[in-house]
Amino acid sequence: MLENLLADAPTLLLLVIICGCIVFLCKGADWMIDGVVDLAKRTGLPRMVIGATVISLGTTMPEAFVSVTAAYMGNPGLALGNGVGSIIADTGLIFGLTCLLVKVPVHKFILNRTGTIQVGAATLLVVLSVIARLTTSGEPTLARWVGVLFLLLLAGYLYLTYRWSVQSLVQDPHPRETGPEELSSLWLSWTMLLGGLALVIIGARILVPSASEIAFRFGIPEDIIAATLVAFGTSLPELMTAIASVRKGYPEIVVGNIVGADVLNCLFVIGAAACARPLAIPSNFFLFHFPAMLLILYSFRFFIFINKSGRFSRLSGAWLLGIYLVYVFLQYALNISLEHV
Repeated sequence: MLENLLADAPTLLLLVIICGCIVFLCKGADWMIDGVVDLAKRTGLPRMVIGATVISLGTTMPEAFVSVTAAYMGNPGLALGNGVGSIIADTGLIFGLTCLLVKVPVHKFILNRTGTIQVGAATLLVVLSVIARLTTSGEPTLARWVGVLFLLLLAGYLYLTYRWSVQSLVQDPHPRETGPEELSSLWLSWTMLLGGLALVIIGARILVPSASEIAFRFGIPEDIIAATLVAFGTSLPELMTAIASVRKGYPEIVVGNIVGADVLNCLFVIGAAACARPLAIPSNFFLFHFPAMLLILYSFRFFIFINKSGRFSRLSGAWLLGIYLVYVFLQYALNISLEHV
């Protein structure tokens, strides 16, 4: 019924609906994060645990709901493209811009551990995709067992992150705040959590068919729409988290949130979508999306490896942002040229 209604809607109205859904996703994720963080503070969890796990889980919820919904609705390009595109947008666009605007510290304890998992998870995704392409006569797919494997790896990652976060408290030069802190009521915390979750679900349910209809009308492949418009829209929670962290004087939270979000986009978002339905891998993933993702992530690791000042340089941010902009431009440019062949 929803698809039929959207099929009859004017294109301008579809664009307005997409923008409204993105607002729903971002606002819902924002409320959800506030509720979850408040509940986490009540439990006495370390700040690093909240940043590396709870906040990252909250900011990747839009990608998860969009991709799982897309998989159920039979849009594999939208499901896989949203997860991969969000990794590229988080690291290239959001983190690149953050490095250009402020001085972001390099936290060696976190980045030498979770950062390795960040690159390793993305590399595993590409390796499994290449194997599927070499061993399949038709269109390669990520089977359900791949989704199960990713979700098991996600559970291991969350456990290790908690252990590493507790261990890092010994090395944390900033003591935990022990002064009085205003907390929302328990009822309000749960209301924000569940209300935000409802907004995310509603926004994702309407956003997927709207983006698919727009892609169909303009003759643009669904994975390109997912890797740009939808991925950027669902990555806005990470951008808002980055802005809030910098404004409050904790730019190191940006690094943990981006790295954690990249891992979750791969293991949680793509893993959950593959469990819902095997994900077909379009050929242009091997030409554009996967190479761009690996180039950005390995560049990120390289900048950490060569870092001596303890902070990410503006040159690092410019390089990451430049890769993202070239990636987006080449997608549209090459897509247009192929249509004229």
